[in-house]
Amino acid sequence: MRLTRRTRLAGVAMIAAAGLTLAACGGGSDDGGSGGGGGDNVITVYGTNPQNPLIPTATNEVGGGDPLNNLFSGLTAYNSDGSIVNEVAESIEPNEDSTVWTIKLKPWKFTDGTDVTADSFVNAWNYGADAANKQLNNYFFYPIAGTDENGNTLDGAKTMTGLKVIDDTSFEITLKNPESDFPLRLGYSAYFPVPESAYGSDGKITKEYGEAPIGNGPYKLTKSGWERNKQISMEPNPDYTGAHKPENKGLVFKFYAGGGTDAAYTDVQSNNGNLDVLDQVPPSALKTFEDDDKISAYNEPGSNFSSFTIPDRLAHFKGEEGQLRRAAISMAINRPQITEKIFNDTRTPATDFTSPVLDGWTEDVPGNEVLQFNEAEAKKLWAQADAISKWDGSFQLAYNSDGAGNKEFVDAVTNQIATVLGIDSSGKVYPTFDELREEVTNRTIKTAFRTGWQADYPSMLNYLGPIYATKAGSNDGDYSNKKFDQLISEASSSDGDERYAKISEAQTLLLTDLPAIPLWYQNATAATSKNLKGFEFNWQQKPDYYKLTK
Repeated sequence: MRLTRRTRLAGVAMIAAAGLTLAACGGGSDDGGSGGGGGDNVITVYGTNPQNPLIPTATNEVGGGDPLNNLFSGLTAYNSDGSIVNEVAESIEPNEDSTVWTIKLKPWKFTDGTDVTADSFVNAWNYGADAANKQLNNYFFYPIAGTDENGNTLDGAKTMTGLKVIDDTSFEITLKNPESDFPLRLGYSAYFPVPESAYGSDGKITKEYGEAPIGNGPYKLTKSGWERNKQISMEPNPDYTGAHKPENKGLVFKFYAGGGTDAAYTDVQSNNGNLDVLDQVPPSALKTFEDDDKISAYNEPGSNFSSFTIPDRLAHFKGEEGQLRRAAISMAINRPQITEKIFNDTRTPATDFTSPVLDGWTEDVPGNEVLQFNEAEAKKLWAQADAISKWDGSFQLAYNSDGAGNKEFVDAVTNQIATVLGIDSSGKVYPTFDELREEVTNRTIKTAFRTGWQADYPSMLNYLGPIYATKAGSNDGDYSNKKFDQLISEASSSDGDERYAKISEAQTLLLTDLPAIPLWYQNATAATSKNLKGFEFNWQQKPDYYKLTK
């Protein structure tokens, strides 16, 4: 059944987001500017203090990304199901082979009254791609002509050759390769516009701009704005005419010391306005939150994909032998049992390499029976591999212990593999994500290792090409299949059923080769106050804040 409905994960539940900031406050009342709910229909939501000044190309963590996505609007906007609508863009038109895109803008203003122009986009993107500016989101400019594979401008240039301003309300984007789904990217925060006032005399975006963002989105900061280590308060932008018109009187992103999800959960339970929305249920409440009559509980499949990767450079994992062993290992894992016993049904067993919240997803990918627990078939396949080359040694699965739930699931997976296949299997612990990733990146790791992905933009292709295409930036197992590469390229320049057919065919190749072993999709969990209305998860496992009311 096909349904219509983007970042590597440091822990089981880390989400990457982006952020932006401006030089002066947007003005307005102080409704919601201090403590509590701040007003009858001001919504208080859980947040974390942003790591960096709020600049679209510099913020890649959720603390800055959530406020940013409410203060700014891009060329497109995402609906709850991940489909897109034009936002600041009046039109986004490709040439015949989808290598050149012409953008025309609607009349639109920043909250300081200045116009959003073609330069507002082009200058911000060039700033992000200039390696000298050390922006964290430069990666997202890699499809545009004039950048390297990491999204940096070539040969120290300040601008991308693929961007051309036509006039104040139109510009042109030239890509390195055809991409028919390129507009899907353009609602992501790395592509937000920045006003001229953001830049200092040296051409750099100023710190002051980042401390008090002026946006062009559904909300603007209140007078109190960003109170460090306490909260960020915002109110509706009265001039906003886009797709996400606020239905409430404002938002307050509240910060809790040390993360504080346990304290935040208690505040939600109180139903007194201290906190209306907690979009990540703490581990201490996972077993009980769905039966807690003091809150409204939410638990449904989300966009995070979890797996582990077995590089074919490991002994016994090359060629036909490796293909048999990977399938045997996959079928030795009882995913439903682990998601129930370890994760209290806040994970859903995977049936593919993408996510069920994405447009075009299907649970019926040919070959996905290899993801079902089948003890007899696993033993048979392992024996066939032994006939090629007798197994020796231990199967180890590396994980980082600073990620919630990693030890528990790795212990369960390796115990099942050991029991079913009759081999020695265990976890190999790394204290931190950075230490694990250093060995993975340097190709010095000598075991299988846990991996995970959440989409940068709502397309199944984002879960496939960047991870499994030959020499792709996140291809940690160095998988290479020319037929897979061809299918991904063809899918990128196709539409509708043709695209989905090619994606399905590409996934069948992955299910045969198993460069990574899919495990589960991480569910989206949340607790809200009983009097909150309008809550639903969007495609990125976040609430649509503009819809929330009390």
